[in-house]
Amino acid sequence: MSGDVGFAHVESFSSSGDDDDKRLYSLQARLGVNYALSERIGAFATVGYAHTRYYSHSRLYRQRLLLEAGLTLRYQRDLRRPQLKSLSGENSLSTGDSLLAPPPRKRPWVAAAEATFINVGVHCFDRFVLGKGYAKTTFRSCWDNITNGFVWDNDNFKTNLFMHPYHGNLYFNSARSNGLSFLESAPYALGGSLMWEMLGETEPPAINDLMATTMGGIAIGEVAHRMSNLVLNDSKRGLGRLVREVVATIINPVKGFNRIVRGEAWRVRTSNYLYHDFERIPLNYSVSLGARYLADNHSLFRGEANPYLTLHLEYGHPLNDEGENHPYDYFDAEVSFGLSPNQPLVHSLHLLGRLWSTPMIERRGLKAEFGLYQHFNYYDSEPVKDGTKLTPYRISEAAALGPGVVLSVPQHGALRYFEQRLMLSGILLGGTKSDYYNVIDRDYNMGSGFSLKTRTLAELRNFGRFVLQANYYRIFTWKGYDQAKLQSGDPLYLNAQGDHGNAALLVVSPSFEIDLSNGWGLLVRGIYYGRHTHYSHHPDVSAHTFELKAGLFYRF
Repeated sequence: MSGDVGFAHVESFSSSGDDDDKRLYSLQARLGVNYALSERIGAFATVGYAHTRYYSHSRLYRQRLLLEAGLTLRYQRDLRRPQLKSLSGENSLSTGDSLLAPPPRKRPWVAAAEATFINVGVHCFDRFVLGKGYAKTTFRSCWDNITNGFVWDNDNFKTNLFMHPYHGNLYFNSARSNGLSFLESAPYALGGSLMWEMLGETEPPAINDLMATTMGGIAIGEVAHRMSNLVLNDSKRGLGRLVREVVATIINPVKGFNRIVRGEAWRVRTSNYLYHDFERIPLNYSVSLGARYLADNHSLFRGEANPYLTLHLEYGHPLNDEGENHPYDYFDAEVSFGLSPNQPLVHSLHLLGRLWSTPMIERRGLKAEFGLYQHFNYYDSEPVKDGTKLTPYRISEAAALGPGVVLSVPQHGALRYFEQRLMLSGILLGGTKSDYYNVIDRDYNMGSGFSLKTRTLAELRNFGRFVLQANYYRIFTWKGYDQAKLQSGDPLYLNAQGDHGNAALLVVSPSFEIDLSNGWGLLVRGIYYGRHTHYSHHPDVSAHTFELKAGLFYRF
C-alpha cells in the first residue's frame, strides 16, 4: 500500500496568450494498493482527491475524485553487489587501514540551513552591494509571488539556461556534502529554487527557472560532487595538499566550504584518506587546446578564429560490469571554453549521467546494455565579429531524461574498441534561438519536446580514434504571446515561452584523434549546426553554420 500528497502548477498553453489562459494550482492526495498476481505481474488501483483553484483570489476551479488503475511489470535483477575494494585490494568498508574514507554523517538540517544561507547571501549581495531593484523585496512582494503563481520570464540565455542550473548545483551539494545520497539531495535543488523564486526577488516567480535550477542543478551538482572527490587526498601535506583543496573547492564550492569549517581541509590521515575508488570506477580524461573557426552564416571565408580549451572526463564504464546501479556511477562530461572576448567563455557544456541500467546481451564479447540517462546540453555563441550580426547557434537541453542503449563489440584485428550509443530523451525544458522574439533580455524561445542522439566510437590500435556524434532536438513552444499585450502590457508579466511554433535542430560532429606518444595527440573536429523553425504567426526560418577545431590533446 502507498500514499502521497502533492502540489501541482497547472497552466493552459494558448498560442496567442489571450484571456482564456488559465493559471491554477492543485492540491492532491492519493491512496493506492498494488497486488502481485504473480512473481512478475501485478495490478494497482489508486483513489484520490484533487482540489484546484485559480492563483488569482484563490477562486475555486473544480474539485473531484481521482481514480487510477492498471497493470505493473516487475523486473528483479540479481545485483551480485561486490564489496567495495580499496586500491590495495582490501575491503574498504571493514578494514581499519583501508584507503577509502567512510561516508560522512548525514546532516539534513545543516544542509537545509546552508541552502537557505546561499539564498540569503546572494540576495544581500544583490540588494546591498549591487543595489539591484529586483532584490528589494518586501512582505507584500513575497505574498504577491505566492498568490500570483509562476510565469515564463525574459532573462538572457546564459542566465536562464546556464547560471540557474549552476546555482542549483550549490543547493544540491549543500546536501551532498553533508552526507545525503543522490536521491536525498535532489529535493534540496527544488526547495532552494522554490525559496528563491518566491522570496528572493520582486519579479514574478519563473517556472522555467524552477525546472532549470532543479534538473540542471542535479546534473551539474552530482558531476561536481564526484569530480571534487577525484582530487581530494587527506594523506598529502604542504603545497600539494593546498593545490588539491583549492581545485576541489573551485569544482565544488559548497564542499570546500564545509571542509574548511570542519577542519577536514588540513587534517592529515594515514588511513581512510581517499574519496574515490580508482580500481572500481576507472577514469578517462583529456585536455585539448587549439584554434577554433566559427563560420558566419555558413560562409567558409567569413568567420572568426579564436583559441579554445576543452576538458573531457569519462567517469566509469558505459557498460555496467560491476552490477551496481548507483546514479552517476557512469557519466560523460565535456566543457569547452572560448578564449576570446567576443564569444562566451563557456560556449558548450555537455553532461550525460546514467541513472540506472541493466544488461541486454552478453555473449562472445558482444555486450549491450539498456539504461535510463539524464541529459544536460548547452550551446551558446555570439554574432561573429565584423560579420552579419546573425547569432550562429543557441541550443539548450536543460532538463531532460530518457532511455538509451549502449553496444560494444569484441576486439578484432586493428580495431581495439568499438562502441555504439543510441539515446532518446524527453525534454522538459529546452531553448533555441528566435528570429522574432526579443523582449527585455531574451531573444530565444523556450519549450519542451524530445531529442535523439547517436554516438559511434571506433578506436584503432597504434593510430587513434574516430568519433561521430549526431544530435537531433525537437523543441515545441506551446505558449505564445498576444501582440497587443506585448506592446501595451508589462513585459515582466507577458508570460510567454516565445514565438508559438517548433524548432528542429541538428548537430553533427565528426572527430579524429591521432595518437602521437606518451598521451599526446592531434585533434581535428568539425561541427555542423542546422535549424529549421516553424512559426505560427511569422514566416518560417532555416539557418545553418559550422565550426572547425584543430589542436593538441593530452590523455591522462
